[in-house]
Amino acid sequence: MPEHTPPPVIRPLAAAHFRDALTAAQNGDAPAAVGALLAIDAESWQGITARLGALGGTVAQLLITTAREES
Repeated sequence: MPEHTPPPVIRPLAAAHFRDALTAAQNGDAPAAVGALLAIDAESWQGITARLGALGGTVAQLLITTAREES
């Protein structure tokens, strides 16, 4: 039986940066959204993308959807 490998950890600070990126995207502030995404550490980034992938989405899709909600 194959071993189940848990997804990488998402650190609390990375979750806060991701939330800030979504908020900035919703407010139409692309530079702030990009800055917040760039502040996420590599392991947390892998965790975020793995979890979004499991739900059938991507970071880009989520940011676009969030930005459209405000428009």
